[in-house]
Amino acid sequence: MAQDAFDIRDKIIFFIKTNGPSLPVHVAKYIESNMLFTSAFLSELFSERRIKISDMKVGNSPLYFLEGQEHSLEKFSNHLKSKEKDAFMLLKEKKFLRDSEQAPAIRVALRAIKDFAVPFKKNNEIFWRYHTVPEAEFTVPIIEIKAKKEPEEKDAHQIESEIKISTPLEIGPIEIKQERLEKVELEKPKIKVHKKVSKKIKKTRKLQKKDDAFFNKVKGWVLANSTEIVNVEGLSKNELQLKVKNKVDEYLLVAYNKKRLTDADFVKANKKARDLGLRYTILSLSEPMKKTNDLIDAAKNLAEIKKIE
Repeated sequence: MAQDAFDIRDKIIFFIKTNGPSLPVHVAKYIESNMLFTSAFLSELFSERRIKISDMKVGNSPLYFLEGQEHSLEKFSNHLKSKEKDAFMLLKEKKFLRDSEQAPAIRVALRAIKDFAVPFKKNNEIFWRYHTVPEAEFTVPIIEIKAKKEPEEKDAHQIESEIKISTPLEIGPIEIKQERLEKVELEKPKIKVHKKVSKKIKKTRKLQKKDDAFFNKVKGWVLANSTEIVNVEGLSKNELQLKVKNKVDEYLLVAYNKKRLTDADFVKANKKARDLGLRYTILSLSEPMKKTNDLIDAAKNLAEIKKIE
């Protein structure tokens, strides 16, 4: 059944609302579409601020979730790296951590788990709170002043100044300005972290960017021509087949992610359109070659081809 873009976006919101933080592959399966098409819709919903994206990655993909579902990200914490998981467990247990008291590796990890660790400043010191713990629960740590002299040598004034503060001082919610938070995030411990990125991963990311750019060009053409995407009929590395409709009728839009089209490309597009009972339009990254245009013009005037017996 044909679905318009608005129906698909609403289905995605419903799926995430029902299932919580979700991976693109699960969303694609639910809306019965391919990954490229699904990723484009998720990107639109994020830009419209209807959904959120996690900093944490499950494999190579982030999680998409709705506002208010932040606590559900915890069930994916097993996908954190070793030190990040240690920092996560420590912060979850303690609720609040003083940055200066942590080991360098933990301080780095706290800055990496942005979904769970929220930084703030108190008395010019950096503290971290667990993301589901309200700032109102933060209390000033108990202060203990050690004596420099023996008890018998102290006068009354010294004894009074060395009494422990037995009750933590509760403070109200701390108002944190955005610029202060950004400053906190930049104050990273001086520790070298070596990241090994394989050539294969770099190549994959480069290809993904190329595919996204191609899809965005096709999508831009569709919007500019007051056309609506009805369904994805086919998808490959260099080809996108979309059933679209305008104010008049439906037709097949075949977009090729290459500069030169072959005769086989036209034959393939025509066959697909014939199977769907539609006319078709071709999009390419450049103008057709002159001989291709000449062939198309010749075909327009052709009545039929007969065999000589």
